Amino acid sequence: MPKIQEGIVSCVSTFTQKAAIEALTGPQTAVDDMVANYRRRRDILIDGLNGIPGFKCNKSPGSFYAFANYQRVRKDLYGICRRAHSGARVVTVPGSAFGKMGEGYLRLVFANSDENLEKKL
Repeated sequence: MPKIQEGIVSCVSTFTQKAAIEALTGPQTAVDDMVANYRRRRDILIDGLNGIPGFKCNKSPGSFYAFANYQRVRKDLYGICRRAHSGARVVTVPGSAFGKMGEGYLRLVFANSDENLEKKL
């Protein structure tokens, strides 16, 4: 059992090490494409949110979430979240779920298709 445990838990297999090297040093086309897609989707969502009176949202350079400030709207955020879900089939999370500093914010994910993001805004 110790020999099996060492090989499974303690050591990274040779083929896994070679795959990691290839992933880090090989062509990054797929990664570049994914980053471009997320950037475009971020812009669709955040530009759309910023077009809604009372919402303000900055563009994050490294996330697939938008954290929109809705404090100027002065409405019940939980009601907004419920209506977004039941009416537009959009799931949102109140910023307060992430602590006191998140109060007044709404978190939305832009890991979706361009078409869905444009349709929901």
